[in-house]
Amino acid sequence: MSDTIEDRSGFRPSTEDLDDPPNSRVFLVVSKSLSVDTIRGRFSKYGDIQDIWVVKDKHTNESKGIAFVKYAKSSQACRALERMNGRCLTDGTKPLKVFIAQSRGSSSNRDVEYEDLTRIFVVIPKSYTEDDVKDKFKEYGQIHHCSIIKNKATGESKGFGYVRYLKSSHAAIAIETCDQRFKAILAEPRNKAVNAAEPDYHGSSRRDMMAPEHTPAMYLYEQYDYSAYDKSGEAVSKRLIVVSRLPLVQEQMYSLFDLVPGLEYCEVQPDLYMSYGVAVIQYQNIAASIYAKYKLHGFEYPPGNRLGVTFLNDGGDGTDLTKMTSQKVAAQAYERGYATPQTMQLLTDATLPACKKKVLSDSESKESLYVFFNPHPLTIDVMEDIFCRFGNLVEVFLVRGKRFGYAKYTEKSSADEAIATLHGKTVNGVKLTVMEAESRRDKPNKRQKTY
Repeated sequence: MSDTIEDRSGFRPSTEDLDDPPNSRVFLVVSKSLSVDTIRGRFSKYGDIQDIWVVKDKHTNESKGIAFVKYAKSSQACRALERMNGRCLTDGTKPLKVFIAQSRGSSSNRDVEYEDLTRIFVVIPKSYTEDDVKDKFKEYGQIHHCSIIKNKATGESKGFGYVRYLKSSHAAIAIETCDQRFKAILAEPRNKAVNAAEPDYHGSSRRDMMAPEHTPAMYLYEQYDYSAYDKSGEAVSKRLIVVSRLPLVQEQMYSLFDLVPGLEYCEVQPDLYMSYGVAVIQYQNIAASIYAKYKLHGFEYPPGNRLGVTFLNDGGDGTDLTKMTSQKVAAQAYERGYATPQTMQLLTDATLPACKKKVLSDSESKESLYVFFNPHPLTIDVMEDIFCRFGNLVEVFLVRGKRFGYAKYTEKSSADEAIATLHGKTVNGVKLTVMEAESRRDKPNKRQKTY
């Protein structure tokens, strides 16, 4: 690494000090000629500066045009952002770019955005109206709007609310100075990893699935009555088993179940029961796993494919977890109708003929089709369901770990009809590329390898 930090204040903050309080550092893009003293002279008017450091090249000792200013309070850093962004410190220098520096421990890959700093979460008496909230918090700055979290069934307040200010410094002042009984904190920003212009891959919005979206983890589970599980006698645990007719993608499963705070691990399992997707999920506590099951059992991912979610309890008695998981998957598949291909629902834009019986497995295949799947393979039973409809099907198979497979027919006419019907079509959210497989006689002769 070729960067060094210059510190002329005599104060060297530790990693913990840098983010205490949160959002109290500003990140500056400045002219390389600006000194620490010049930066201090212009930024000290907005608050108590604890330190200033400039990033310098290790070999030349020249400024790289990047600096940090650490304030004693978040409101001071926000005020500096609001007043100094886009201004020139001295004549002949380029305008500043000022941001709130991201926390050192943050796992987010995106910058802290200004709107993320203007919204606070508060705990309020259930008797409060939105006007009451405004009256309590307007003394800290101009309010854009307030909202109260309510029970959808009864319309009663849950005792939580949000206040959005026009300025981030006003939101920070409210957090720093309001009565502690309101437990004011900065509201967690929306998850912007999902492009708002694209349809959500879960088939419905995250707002509908995990309401309220910004509720801190400590309050999230209070919206569900867990006593129902005590009365049902159902064995619960921190571990869940997820079953899907379609293959599961590790990253997408993690993203889905991580919407419930407390996720410890998520692991997509190899095929344990036919070709269904299987994942094991574990949370830090039982409340989180109950809430996840309550929210995600029966959820459609992708649209048209309902997930089965149930508890997986190994009992701590040495039970073979793999065997237990397999049994759970079999039970889930039977319960959800997965084990009867005749009742299988196909979502496709292709016009399919009726199902036909396969020929004997030892029949000679005269034509093989290459099938490519995007974004993931179909399961064997779905694949067999659609390719048997053209008659004379010998077998279908997938290449493990790949996104392609093959279908073999005893008659070329059946294979040609399959290509004409299925090529470029979508089945259960998967686009198919279907073409004649390259036969050995079509391949050019290659020189035999010698060693």
